[in-house]
Amino acid sequence: MRDYEVVYIFKPDLMADDVSSRLERYHQLLTGGDGSEITAVEHWGKRQLAYPIQNELNGYYVVAQFHCDPAHLPEYERLLRLEEDLLRYLVVISEGELPTPPSALTESTDAAKDTPKASGPDEAAADDAVEAATEEVV
Repeated sequence: MRDYEVVYIFKPDLMADDVSSRLERYHQLLTGGDGSEITAVEHWGKRQLAYPIQNELNGYYVVAQFHCDPAHLPEYERLLRLEEDLLRYLVVISEGELPTPPSALTESTDAAKDTPKASGPDEAAADDAVEAATEEVV
């Protein structure tokens, strides 16, 4: 048994209920009763794609982690390849917790901008070094 992570990108016109029903069908194949289990599922929602895929500019992202026997993967990936509403998927060996979605990162960085930044002696020394280097160039 190994830990895996999969990222699904569905067509953006699918409703959340449709995505959930498809995920349930995919995950049933993985959890065949031999101790396999889905450990985490995160719906990241609709996001803009880096490049068009099948004439789509956006996709509905879902990230899931699961624990299963590697023998289940070929049939699972065959099912994913046949799915018409799935733009892309990627299955990898998991190396830890689910990553924080980009939307949560922007919220935390916005909050960090509101808090005052403490400057210490290391930052002052770094600023002096930069000024000295600029003076030598000029």
